[in-house]
Amino acid sequence: MESVFILGSIALALMLGAMSPGPTSIYVAKNSIAISRQHGLFTALGTGLGAAIFGLLAVLGLQAFLLAVPSAYLALKICGGLYLLWLAFKIIKHAKDPIQADHAAGTQMSLRRAFMTGLITQLSNPKIAIVLASIFTALLPKEIPLYFYFVLPILCFFIDAGWCSLLAVALSAEKPRAVYLKFKKVFDRAAGVVMTLLGLKLIFGMK
Repeated sequence: MESVFILGSIALALMLGAMSPGPTSIYVAKNSIAISRQHGLFTALGTGLGAAIFGLLAVLGLQAFLLAVPSAYLALKICGGLYLLWLAFKIIKHAKDPIQADHAAGTQMSLRRAFMTGLITQLSNPKIAIVLASIFTALLPKEIPLYFYFVLPILCFFIDAGWCSLLAVALSAEKPRAVYLKFKKVFDRAAGVVMTLLGLKLIFGMK
């Protein structure tokens, strides 16, 4: 019974974290609206796998390593921030490009690429590992049951991928897609600016 309460508390904290806007939700939304629902769902699966990897690393003690070796954490932050800035540049660069048709847009990005983009975007932010480790440290018992090492990453996957999949389904509907197509340049530039700020925040640690 205690284990169920612990997992429920962790799940609630993870859900609140997943629902907060970030690079992954921006990219899932963009792929869902600009390309197709399928691309958005595959992007969501990629972000979910990234969350599961961070969940496993967090429960294994990555937080202690990153805090003990500041240079490693700094290097990860810089690399992740640069990747987000690169994504922002690509989004803004192609903001004026028209979307001819679903088929044409789909050929520009394979489902595998959509999945890998979601995965890499998630892994670009090492702060997530720190956040997850903090949640686990606060809510897990001193002696962690062995099966938690399997359950927690799976929990991270389903919560993150589930929320992003809901975004993909909702935003790929006809009306949101029509609005996006009408104001594509504005939406893409706004998404690029937000992605740029997130990248700079990751690199420089802005509050």
